[in-house]
Amino acid sequence: MYWLQFLLFGIITVGIGLGVFWMLKKTLFEGKWEYGIFFLLPYLAVYITSLSLVYSTTQSVIAVKVFQGIKDGMVFLAFASFLIYQRDLWRYPFRLNAVDKTYMAFMGLALLYLFIPLGEAAFTNRLVYLKNMAIPALFYFLGRNTRFEPGHLNKLFLIIFGIAIAAFMVNVFEKLVDTHFQTFTGYAAFNFAVNDVPPSGNFGLTWTFETQAVTKRLASFFSDPLELASSVLLGFSAGLIWYLTSRRQDGFLYILVMGCSFMSLLFSSSRAAFAAFLMMIFFIALVFKLTRLIMFGMAIVLVFSIWVIYFASDDFYYFVVDTLTFQNESSIGHVLEWIIAWEGMVANPLGMGLAMSGNVGSVTDEVRVGGENQFLIYGVQLGFIGFLLYILLLGLSIFYGIWVYRKTPDVMTARVAFVGATVKAGMFLPLFTANAEMYGYVSWGTWWMIGYTMSHYAKLNQSNAEENRSS
Repeated sequence: MYWLQFLLFGIITVGIGLGVFWMLKKTLFEGKWEYGIFFLLPYLAVYITSLSLVYSTTQSVIAVKVFQGIKDGMVFLAFASFLIYQRDLWRYPFRLNAVDKTYMAFMGLALLYLFIPLGEAAFTNRLVYLKNMAIPALFYFLGRNTRFEPGHLNKLFLIIFGIAIAAFMVNVFEKLVDTHFQTFTGYAAFNFAVNDVPPSGNFGLTWTFETQAVTKRLASFFSDPLELASSVLLGFSAGLIWYLTSRRQDGFLYILVMGCSFMSLLFSSSRAAFAAFLMMIFFIALVFKLTRLIMFGMAIVLVFSIWVIYFASDDFYYFVVDTLTFQNESSIGHVLEWIIAWEGMVANPLGMGLAMSGNVGSVTDEVRVGGENQFLIYGVQLGFIGFLLYILLLGLSIFYGIWVYRKTPDVMTARVAFVGATVKAGMFLPLFTANAEMYGYVSWGTWWMIGYTMSHYAKLNQSNAEENRSS
């Protein structure tokens, strides 16, 4: 296994090194901050795998910290490149829309709570938590200020397609050898050394990697099965919109991407993500009036129900029944966390301060209140104002994403708007059961897409207003 770790470490290190060199060249020397997404999107997908391999090979926490810094450093580098190379920055035409204003209000509230002496978390922990909130906001900002040619967006979608197919291939490898990929990458040792999380469960990783029936939940090269399950929504949505907006004879790749994404979802055995997948399917079908897609979603539900009732093992049958009736231990755990967080919000309607809820590294168990519901996590920390602002931000992002999809004459912009809006809608259920904004690939990637979509909103809105006046 050591030779495999060393080989994977070499591949990852060379790939990341070349990516960093390329990004430095584009951002610092050519002023093309927009190109950062081409490096960051695939790096986010293999982020934890990279860190695991670095620690397993070097046994150095310092080396891990260096690779951790690459993720945030490249985002801030792209932002700095924008500031340096933007001509007439002080005359930059900031045409703010509802999503911009809501996101600014949300982040402004978080910045205020950094300095208010509220809660038991240390100032450094609050600062780290604010940094983690700022990264997706910067992704939105970079997307908001990106002007790509159709060929550039084509490359971006090819990256998404490649990640979906590669994730499935790793899942197939895991299934063939009946071993989690994380066993080969040294995930457990990394998690214990860096995050102080000892190995647990029957497979020597964490309990997240198995079902209550002690069957494997696979994660491919993502951090855990929950992140894989959420991330496949991005691949499926991208494959679907390309299939719907392309000639049928060119549809093999897009069908392959959708198939790989769906199979990876099954390998992850995530109940919330499977429900989110169906929710996304029905959302797309209802909004865009795709009756065949509704029938497809209903067929999936029917086939799954028949399989569970007549063909599944007794353990899996009762696993599904206990989940639906909230008698499953995991489901009960979610409910208890929700109750604790809600009681914290009611007792502190203005919030308890940053780094007081959630599962990120800056939140310590000694002060943590709740942590398995993204909405309530923000509610505990920022009060009902932050809770409502976050819900409003998601709602506006979906609404305007659909609006741009319907109004824009540019097919590539429409594809980006479609994927951003539908994945944000599909993520609602995972947000109820996890700190899902931590899933960099799908969360931060879709915030970039929402930002890119909103960069076209003002022009479309103005054009639409002129058409109405002329008519």
